[in-house]
Formats: sequence, structure tokens, C-alpha cells
Amino acid sequence: MFGLNFAAASRPMTVRALGFAALVSTVSINALAATTLSLAGSPATAVVAAHYYAFQPAANDPSGAKLTYSIVNKPSWATFDATTGRLYGTPLPQANVGTYSNIVISAAAGTTHASLAPFSITVRALVNSPPVVNGSPATTVVAGHPYAFQPTATDPNSLRIVFSASNLPPWATFNTSTGLVSGTPTAANVGTWPSIVITAYDGYYKASLPAFNIVVQAATVTPPPPPPPVSTAATASATLVWTPPTENNNGSVLTDLAGYRIYYGTTPELGQTLTVSNPGLARYVMSSLTPTTWYFAISAYDKAGHESDRTQVESIIAE
Repeated sequence: MFGLNFAAASRPMTVRALGFAALVSTVSINALAATTLSLAGSPATAVVAAHYYAFQPAANDPSGAKLTYSIVNKPSWATFDATTGRLYGTPLPQANVGTYSNIVISAAAGTTHASLAPFSITVRALVNSPPVVNGSPATTVVAGHPYAFQPTATDPNSLRIVFSASNLPPWATFNTSTGLVSGTPTAANVGTWPSIVITAYDGYYKASLPAFNIVVQAATVTPPPPPPPVSTAATASATLVWTPPTENNNGSVLTDLAGYRIYYGTTPELGQTLTVSNPGLARYVMSSLTPTTWYFAISAYDKAGHESDRTQVESIIAE
């Protein structure tokens, strides 16, 4: 009876055992996939000397663990960042030309490792091509006037260019980034400033403009115009006296008198006019007259601009 019960119960127990075994297998596969670390990237395999090289691998770690990087056969001219895996640097033209082989970059997360395939970096020689510099500087400037010269330069190797200058005049300034020469000489700088040389340098090769001179010329001084001649002719004056009007032509009281007009000249035609806008005056001195006979007549005008008849022409000898 005991053996039969055991045999009858063995089948469902076997099913449960298979189910448990399948469950264990699935958990094991998932755990293994979650800790897979991979490293990818295609590093450049050549660089021209004096040019910057950089390679950044890409790591994939689903576990999110902190990664550390390492390198084997790192080129002597390069720097390696163990935190990011970045390989970078600038090889020198003379010292670092050649091929650096079997470089291996690896990443580790705990006991899990991944590596890129070995690769090489060939440092090619820098072509002996100096910068090309151009420009035609002005060779004269007048004292007190600004001077400026801007050269242009390019580099066949695409390197950054800096400028230098020799025998630069003390009154000029120089920009090492652009090569600009500028300044304003004074009268104390008049003369010739010779053998100025501007040089472009890319860090390895140089090129210069032909030496040139700058002649500072004296400014031409324009004398001020002579003062106007002082008249030595004698002058005279004449005093005019009149009685101010009190009535209008219609006999009404004059209440809006505005002033007087004096007509005068050296002939009775009276070719000149002077307005006296002060109705309270009854006397006026005509000055700066030439000593001769002058003729005068006077009229009055009101605020509306209405003018009275002139007085009779009178002659006065100005003296």
C-alpha cells in the first residue's frame, strides 16, 4: 500500500520539478544578460604630426556600475583618461613620427571586462610648408595722422599662426594674434624708421614679409589768415532830435506807438534805413558816419505796422 501511494504521487511531483527547473533557468539567463558589458568605437588610425588626435570609446553597461578604463601600448605622446577612456594628444613632428601598434583599450565593472580590438595609430610627418604671409605696408605717414597695416597669413598645415615684429617704431603697437601694426606718430617722431620685419609662425615653420621702412613726415603748418585791416578813415556822428507823435491822422489819441524808422543817406534819395523799436525815444545818435553831409527823414509806426508819413528831409554835416 505504501509503494502504490508513492508511485501514484510521483508524476505530479515530476511536473513540479520540471516547472521549477525551467524557472531557475530563466532567472539565470536574465541575470547573465543584465551584467553584460560591451565597448564600442572606431578610433582613427592616422594623424599628421602637430595635429590633435582624440578617441572616445563608448561603453554599454546595463548594470549601471562604475566603470574604470585601462590601456595597453599607449603612445608616448598621448594622454589616457582612466575615468572616461578618452585617448588624446598632439604628436610632435620630429620626435613622434611612426606607427604605434597593438593599442588595446579596456573597460571594467567589478569582475566584468570588455576590450576593443587592438588598433594602431600612424603619425605622419608634417609637410615642410611654412605659412604664406602677404601685404603691402604704407611706407609714409604724416605726423599727427594715424598709421595702420594689417598683413594676411594662411598656413598649409592648418596650424594656428602667431605674429611677431622686429624694429617696430616706439610710437606703434603690434597685435601678435592678427599682425596689425598701428599708431599715431607725433612731431617728435619725424624721420625714417627702417628695417621693420613682420613674421608669421605656426609653431614649427616661419615666413616673413620683406623688410620695410616707415617715413614719418613733418606736418605742413598752415599760417593763420592775417587779421582784417583796421580802417584808419576818420568817422563822424550826427544827432537826430524829434517830437514824438500823440495823435492819429483822424485826430484820435495815439495809444499804440511802436517805434521809428530813420531814413538816411549822402544824397536826398535816402538809400539806407534804420529801425528804432523804442517808442519812448525822441533823440538818436547816428555814429560811424563818414565826415560829410548826410540827409535824414523820420517816420513813426504803430504795433500793427502802420507807418506815418516821413518828416521833411533835413541835412546834417556829420563831424
